[in-house]
Amino acid sequence: MSSAVSFFTDLPLRPAKAALAFGPTLVVAPHPDDETLGCGGLIALLRQAAVPVWVVLVSDGTMSHPGSQRFPAAARQALREAELRTALARLGVADTALTCLRLPDGRVSSQDTAAIERLRQLLLATRPVTVLTPWRRDPHPDHRATTALVQHALAQLPTTPRVLEYVVWAWERAAPADLPQLDEMQGWRLDIHSVLNQKQHALAAHASQLPGGPIDDDPTGFYLAPSMLAHFAQPFETYLEPLSPAEA
Repeated sequence: MSSAVSFFTDLPLRPAKAALAFGPTLVVAPHPDDETLGCGGLIALLRQAAVPVWVVLVSDGTMSHPGSQRFPAAARQALREAELRTALARLGVADTALTCLRLPDGRVSSQDTAAIERLRQLLLATRPVTVLTPWRRDPHPDHRATTALVQHALAQLPTTPRVLEYVVWAWERAAPADLPQLDEMQGWRLDIHSVLNQKQHALAAHASQLPGGPIDDDPTGFYLAPSMLAHFAQPFETYLEPLSPAEA
């Protein structure tokens, strides 16, 4: 077992009802599928309780299969956004609660001023109690840039919501330096066993990212490996909460 897996699976487990303390929640996802992988169970629990959830998709998702001829970039973008909308519907999130920034996949810039402003305006319009972003050192540049964009937007607000960071690629790819340090984060797991089947149903909507998906003409295309998917078939999700200076 890797050090990352040991770290994340040894965190204390909180009951499903702990999700209700999050209140209205904004989930920011770098790519279509990150919202379901990282926090699909939480989203389902919140929507079961009729708690508002909004989702922001940051990238256009087109670099998963860049060599496809049958699905050129515009078609890949449309397919992946359609998959995302289906996944969100299965989690209970209305289509009107989705915002797509469509930044270039693989080249999301943490300094994109237009994206920061759109995030700021959305935060002011929705006023979430909690914001979820990828773990700040998740081993994918778009994930790190996404969290930085959110941090820039939050810094411009008069009051800051609670911020939680969810784990995607750190399960598989985290180096020791990528893992949370005791003085920066409080980590814990959320029990999602009651909605695990719903999460898996939502994940199945992202068919282009799964083996046997519809984009079958790019031998170098990306698919979620079974070993990666196994982390998200567990009856819990992992969240990391930044410590305030007084707590550190």
